[in-house]
Amino acid sequence: MLWHIQGPGSLGCLWAARFAAAQQPVRLIVRNPDALARYQQVGVVRLSDANLQQTQSYPINAQLPAHSEPISHLLLTCKAYDATAAIAQVAHRLNQDSLVVLLQNGLGSQQAVQALVPDTCCIVASSTEGAYLTEPFHSVFAGQGEIGLGSLDSKPEPEGLINNCHSAQIPCAWTTAIDTTLWRKLAINCAINPLTVILDCNNGALIAHANLINTLCAELQSLLKAAQHPAAAQDLQQHVWQVIEKTAANSSSMRQDVHNKRRTEISYMTGFACAQSIALECPTPALHALHAQLQAALSMRGLPIS
Repeated sequence: MLWHIQGPGSLGCLWAARFAAAQQPVRLIVRNPDALARYQQVGVVRLSDANLQQTQSYPINAQLPAHSEPISHLLLTCKAYDATAAIAQVAHRLNQDSLVVLLQNGLGSQQAVQALVPDTCCIVASSTEGAYLTEPFHSVFAGQGEIGLGSLDSKPEPEGLINNCHSAQIPCAWTTAIDTTLWRKLAINCAINPLTVILDCNNGALIAHANLINTLCAELQSLLKAAQHPAAAQDLQQHVWQVIEKTAANSSSMRQDVHNKRRTEISYMTGFACAQSIALECPTPALHALHAQLQAALSMRGLPIS
């Protein structure tokens, strides 16, 4: 099957390189002509190991959203706040047999995308893999993780999807409880990403702030239960520390955004969680304090706080 990857950031390039390494056809969809020109100067997607000791280069064709080539399988890896605009740009290339895999952080953007393309099957992906860019189109695989795939509307697993990913060494599994996975990932992101921005550190350095991490996990557990997602709350603290350990060398996606002077996904992470805690009357004082600190850190850098 032919994959188009829209939003070739760290995870988009990681998936693209894996497909190319498995000799599966893949295309990049870049934002605009300037981005296309920059990619064409390089002409390849590069993938390095965590220690930057080995780098492989993969020549992959790139195109603009307005291209006429039909899309059968789309991996949307842009930021949550760009997801609806991105899918609107390629909606003319989708049909009722197309499959869209959504790989965004936080909650809310997935449902908005599905609403824009109601006749297209949208699958949600939740990944705990670690990756970052050293430069455009050069991804570093910083930590192994797991990828859960599931349907927004309880549709069955699309035929061949998991096998196709496995053949490209993409560690994914189908789940019928993707809501649980998304809420757990939201909580994990809330416990890890903001602190890496505030402290300006890789994930592994958070071990020095264990008491705060554990306090946040306890509050987030209560919030998940209040939101009627008890399965997501189970062993949350253990899950958070597992992610920190497995992605110790990784710079979180939020910290990468700050370093690159880009807008963060704060509204889909701590912003969403804090709003839910108020709506559900579930006090989360440490989480609210963390959100305020994150907003202050972003404001100091001249970045949006929502």
